[in-house]
Amino acid sequence: MMVRKQKKSLGELLREQNIISQIQWDEVRTEERRTGESVRKILLRMGIISEEDLVNFISQQMDMPRIELNNYLIDSAVVDLVQEDLARKHQLIPILKIANNLTCAMVDVFNIYAIDEVGLRTGLVIEPAVATEEEIEKAIEEHYSAKGSMGDVIKSLDEQKLAVKEGDEIEAERLKGMGEEPPVVKLVNMMVAQAVREGASDIHVEPEEHVLKLRFRIDGVLHEKESPPKHFQSAIISRIKILSDMNISERRRPQDGRFQMKMDNHQIDVRVSSVPTVHGENIVMRLLDTSNIILGLDQMGFSSEILKQYQELLKRSNGIILVTGPTGSGKTTTLYASLNSINTPEKGIVTVEDPVEYRLAGVRQIQVNPDVELTFANGLRSILRQDPDVIMIGEIRDLETAEIAVQAALTGHLVFATLHTNNAAGAMARLIDLGVEPFLLSSSIIGIIAQRLLRTLCPDCKGDGCKGCLNTGYKGRIGIYELLIPNEAIRELTIKKSSVDVIQKEAENSGMTTLYDDGLEKIKKGLTTKEEVLRVTQER
Repeated sequence: MMVRKQKKSLGELLREQNIISQIQWDEVRTEERRTGESVRKILLRMGIISEEDLVNFISQQMDMPRIELNNYLIDSAVVDLVQEDLARKHQLIPILKIANNLTCAMVDVFNIYAIDEVGLRTGLVIEPAVATEEEIEKAIEEHYSAKGSMGDVIKSLDEQKLAVKEGDEIEAERLKGMGEEPPVVKLVNMMVAQAVREGASDIHVEPEEHVLKLRFRIDGVLHEKESPPKHFQSAIISRIKILSDMNISERRRPQDGRFQMKMDNHQIDVRVSSVPTVHGENIVMRLLDTSNIILGLDQMGFSSEILKQYQELLKRSNGIILVTGPTGSGKTTTLYASLNSINTPEKGIVTVEDPVEYRLAGVRQIQVNPDVELTFANGLRSILRQDPDVIMIGEIRDLETAEIAVQAALTGHLVFATLHTNNAAGAMARLIDLGVEPFLLSSSIIGIIAQRLLRTLCPDCKGDGCKGCLNTGYKGRIGIYELLIPNEAIRELTIKKSSVDVIQKEAENSGMTTLYDDGLEKIKKGLTTKEEVLRVTQER
């Protein structure tokens, strides 16, 4: 059994780095012999060093990760690898298993006996990580006090402490206390963990008159889940608001927040929206796994013809490429894949985003921040002074941003942006409605992609329905696309402010494949069904 062996004691490391004096060290050794306590406990009890400083010191000196457990989402299957008595005895919590290695956050990483015992009991190689005692004790309570399914955790909730009737006034201090109860913390953690495991993009916590409904959006469709009792509504919502740094006592106004959690090797960004309803605050949490690998353009479902045309557009040095579609249709993924495909050392690429969803090596990414007046327009204006070749705008929301984008394209920049329109032709009309001059659009836009995500048939049951696909017959999604490349006729129609239908018809007559037609091709390949194509394209 291999485990990490410590070559030097904590005291020796502290003395070597002059963190403590020789006199202090002698006092610690004397106290150690007298009480039998660990060096760590004595250092903290005597106030020689703070726990946070000690944890950071150990992390640096021992080359071990410093785990902030309050922001770490631990899979219950990993917790189950170490029995509760062992976790409590050695003040540790398992957080991550990769192959034959089990990472455990520990209070005392110098406790070789603890590392050896856990290794022998689990049959795994133990990799210690360092965390504070408070964090570990809290994690042990959260993960071992009410083990099992969400249903088991719900049963463990204390009605006397947590039950609140609708309409009751609750003091902020009590709300905070309810949100920090270990079973409530575990329930919310499990809620997020289960959603991530099932591939959900959103979690809906929806108060109704007699129930608190819990739903996950999976592959674009909402699915109901086991819901906690209505009278625990305040405790659960308080926990989510505490995590999101929202005002827990404010229940009359909409609020937005966000938090991050780690699950296995994945960083999960959670954006939270709270809106007051007649039955309480409605919460929606959008989940974003920032560890996901960015797909290549050839993996996104483009037909060979559309992909070839689009790759030709990406070779252009100037002009605007728009990606359109409703929320959740994969526009951002397309933009990132596009940037990734042209990201070379010879190009300067800058983005303005809200939020920055994925980090791209070699790309300068700017996060919109209205609090300091960093808007899309202001950010874009600043970017133009940064000598970029390629610019990406997360979304064109107003005339100012649209006009700067057009000017950037006309002055030699390749500009990518998204718009909320139903089809490619609608992008022209949308920008004209914002107030952009039609003749500027006709000379700056070089391509418009409209897209949707449709569900693909479950590879296991081929559409019959099974446990793996939640009995829907579908698992996973693929894109369908239409690519409008303006020709002379479409440019003239744009200048004349022709209707969306007229521009769409001209594009189709010029050979553009529509979303519906691309969907039919996916049906022929056995990837999806006609019902699914009709659902996402709304064709009849």
